[in-house]
Amino acid sequence: MWVGERKPCYVIAEIGSNFNGDINIAKKLIKEAKKAGADAAKFQSFQVEKILSKKGFERKISFQNKWKKSVWNVYKDAELPLEWISELSKYAKKCKIDFLSAPYHVEAVDELVNSKVPAIKIGSGEITNLEFLEYVAKTRKPILLATGASSQKDVDSAVKIILKINKNLILMQATTQYPSPIKDANLQVINTFRKRYGINIGYSDHTSGITCVLGSIALGACTVEKHFTLDNASVGPDHNHSLNVNGFTEMVKRIRDMESALGNNKKNIEKSENQTKIIQRRGIWTSKKILKGEKFSSSNVSVLRPCIGISASKFRDILGKMAKRNFRKNSAIKANDL
Repeated sequence: MWVGERKPCYVIAEIGSNFNGDINIAKKLIKEAKKAGADAAKFQSFQVEKILSKKGFERKISFQNKWKKSVWNVYKDAELPLEWISELSKYAKKCKIDFLSAPYHVEAVDELVNSKVPAIKIGSGEITNLEFLEYVAKTRKPILLATGASSQKDVDSAVKIILKINKNLILMQATTQYPSPIKDANLQVINTFRKRYGINIGYSDHTSGITCVLGSIALGACTVEKHFTLDNASVGPDHNHSLNVNGFTEMVKRIRDMESALGNNKKNIEKSENQTKIIQRRGIWTSKKILKGEKFSSSNVSVLRPCIGISASKFRDILGKMAKRNFRKNSAIKANDL
């Protein structure tokens, strides 16, 4: 498996509509995502007439109220032509970064398969589109399934359908709002999903900043996804809640720092602590002059820092034992002195 336990977190730069309808900007985003440390540059593949009811969105809903254009036209502007997929996939390969996309109809799925993408992302909005989930599962490609705006029942149904056909599933906790409040991130669901399904779990982040991304890493997310832009001031629905190049680069650095900090599950004395251990721990020292043959007692020995001889943990063990040599006051007692 390309992601999972004991492997570095797979970082996805979600480009979404941030290429502004320009294939050259799309290529630049791929190149900059690689420079920023992303493992994959991800787009969305759809034709507006295959996913929207024009009548259904005559009235804008939620975050769409901020859009200056109609919902239909915003989506139309965000379309990634199917014929671009092959070209962008090849360009990503040249840049040594994975090309991913979230398809929203079967033609897009087929084109992604033909372009030999390493995996297919399924957006949160498709989680109840069960026939579509089956279609993607049958590709046998690894699947990243987002779970924003979903109930546990919704997730159970989707996971059951996919796993019946395709075991290569990464489930991603998400909150579908742009941007979404930190208090709604509900990162503990990562643990819930892992225990419930026994599969790899990731996190798709739509909050501001990187706090929740780092929290997901601490909880064991094997992959994270974050919106990526060249310019937060650009016109479009995703730019303002995306990370720019500098922000994304910093996020990746912090992810790698967090992974390093997490270490393993074994409690050891670390190399950096070797001297500190001596300085801060107590050893057994003579509190007065002791002659050879005299017994050690609480009146002539005590425990003090540093520990350059016998550990304070052996204090009771040496009481009553006979000194093998003469000791001056303030001498460290060592193992061969007993």
